[in-house]
Amino acid sequence: MFVIKSKSPLAIAILTALSTSVVAQTENIERVAPNAEKMEVIVVNADFSNIALDKVPSSVTVIDSQQLQDEGAQHFEDVLNSIANFNWSGGSSRPKYFQIRGVGEQEEYQGAPNSSVGFIVDDIDLSGIGMVSSMYDMQQVEVLRGPQGTQYGANALAGLIYLKSNDPTDVFEHGAQVSMGDDDLQTFSGFSSGPLTDSGKLLYRVSLEQHSQNGYRDNTYLEREDTNARDEFTARAKLRWYASDDVQFDLTLLHANFDNGYDAWTLDNNGFETITDAPGVDAQKTTGAGLKAIFTSFDKFELTSLTSFANTDHHHNYDGDWANPDYWASKQCAAYDDNWNAIGTEPCVYDYTWDKKGERQTISQEFRISSNEAGKIFSDSTDWLVGLYGMNLQEDNDLYSEYNGWPDEVLQSEYEATNYAIFAQTDTQFGNDYVFSAGVRLERRESEYSDSNGDEFSPTESMWGGHLALSKALNEDHNAYFRVARGYKAGGFNMTLPPELADKKEFDTEILYNYELGLKSSWLQGQLDTNVAFFYMDRRDQQVSASQQDPEDQQRFILYTENAGSSENFGAEVDFKYYATDNIQFYGSAGWLDATYGDYQYNDKYGNIVDLSGRDQAHAPKFTYSAGMSYVSDSGWFTNLNASGKSDFYYSDSNESKSDAYTIFNARVGYETQMWSAYLWGRNLFDEQYGTRGFFFGNEPDLDWSDKQYVRYGDPRQLGITLNVKFM
Repeated sequence: MFVIKSKSPLAIAILTALSTSVVAQTENIERVAPNAEKMEVIVVNADFSNIALDKVPSSVTVIDSQQLQDEGAQHFEDVLNSIANFNWSGGSSRPKYFQIRGVGEQEEYQGAPNSSVGFIVDDIDLSGIGMVSSMYDMQQVEVLRGPQGTQYGANALAGLIYLKSNDPTDVFEHGAQVSMGDDDLQTFSGFSSGPLTDSGKLLYRVSLEQHSQNGYRDNTYLEREDTNARDEFTARAKLRWYASDDVQFDLTLLHANFDNGYDAWTLDNNGFETITDAPGVDAQKTTGAGLKAIFTSFDKFELTSLTSFANTDHHHNYDGDWANPDYWASKQCAAYDDNWNAIGTEPCVYDYTWDKKGERQTISQEFRISSNEAGKIFSDSTDWLVGLYGMNLQEDNDLYSEYNGWPDEVLQSEYEATNYAIFAQTDTQFGNDYVFSAGVRLERRESEYSDSNGDEFSPTESMWGGHLALSKALNEDHNAYFRVARGYKAGGFNMTLPPELADKKEFDTEILYNYELGLKSSWLQGQLDTNVAFFYMDRRDQQVSASQQDPEDQQRFILYTENAGSSENFGAEVDFKYYATDNIQFYGSAGWLDATYGDYQYNDKYGNIVDLSGRDQAHAPKFTYSAGMSYVSDSGWFTNLNASGKSDFYYSDSNESKSDAYTIFNARVGYETQMWSAYLWGRNLFDEQYGTRGFFFGNEPDLDWSDKQYVRYGDPRQLGITLNVKFM
């Protein structure tokens, strides 16, 4: 049982509304029974072949629309903790820096994006800027672990996150949803779908969502509750045109405007009461479009064209001293004469702000030719696919920071990267239910960078990746596989380095070999599905993000990426779904990860050597786990309980600061019918205080800038109500 805070008077009204809802004589909502013939086969859309989940020869997690609905997920942040061996870095208002099996970025403060984890929404590439990920009207979330060298290349060294929204329907359906809750949460959503012509050849779907809340921070200095607020608008539109029997066009439009605050850090690590005088901003406005065309009129193959465009304006700003002039004036700092001789103490003066504005534009084009039934080769045993890919990314950034009224870091930069790739894949059916898959990708990357400090770089490199996979259907219920994949992440450069770090101006390509053994099974006549995978990852020339606080200018940090030699990541994942009865479903996941550095040393801000050889990598918890249960009665009453957690992990590659282990519990109860539903829900029911990002450095001049751990915490307990209606 949990306690409702005094600022939640709506809970009584919610319970009253739910208790009276049973008088409605409305047909109950229909759920799919475990043995029903119409049970949906989950297809992995991110795979070239749109293959069924139980046949994919790799470790993939799919969170379908039913689980998203049962858990009441509003944002990707609400479900990511249920993914095994998956983590994220809380250095932004919404998650956009992800780690899969310990591999991935934790931040990006400078203007040369180079992602390890791909992030794609309806075939629109948003890698590195995936915070605009509303779950409303979402069909499913797919997370592909390990390098996707054949299909996605340089931006998917660690894996891929693929969000697939619902497609247009050939019958009219519409819906609306309203949520209200603690922290002044208000969410208004709606969708409409159906045919635009009597012939049914032109279909549409539109969904809109406006989400806002205060952001769980009370700024006691400014006497405001909204300095960390979320103000998020998302619009999607889809058109599907059956131009003929063998030509199909799918147009996707996306517009997201997340105008969020960023006031998340405190000097005393209290978590939720800040004292900043200049609260920050974390905003992203993205407009994108994707056009998919499928031509099936050819005798032996079909042609698929994927075109995408995205334009993103992003703005990240924070109050770097995490306080205000009155606070610092109440503290005593060392005083110096003109020759920097200590002469006692005086009131502290510390005021620091950091601001970066950027504009990113990506354009991509992919052509794929894949065999049909008549086009199979090698005695009709082998499906084949070949493709061409090109992408251009341009990003301009304007960085400005100010220390005690004087400009500190000022940098304008321009960056452009162009990738070209050719790829191919074959899938061969051997006897005795063996399937052998082989893929290769050759990629060329050309980039240019220049900035106002005089740094110029124009690296060019050629890379290759791919996979070999052998799967075997042991029987109709069990499919085993072994997969070897080679992934790559482009090398790059470090800008604005001091002379003593001149040898770190550039870093090399990282190569990752992934070896994976898995078993996908169905048990108890289809009532229980399990997926188990064991993996070993050999990282060569691992790219590590290093950070040094400048000992002369303590408000400033020197950021750079370097290669750390070889390292090893190995572990296992398991997930399951169990349909205990027609009314009760259990599901869950667990991950074990051992991710350690090989031979890696770095110098701290005073030049001392720090040896991380054999230490766990950052943001790589050894254990991740989740479990959930959904129950719907024949009369329409519904309950979902779920929990997820992680063991402790290091926050950074540059220090020993660690998180605490944590487990979060959520619940959702309500009443469902075919046409409407109402839910009472609670997230983080026991108000667990858990860290999502941590730093270890000096940020308090009254303490002589001594190093200290600072932690940014995740969302506290929240209660709310959701009302949903659908009509034809």
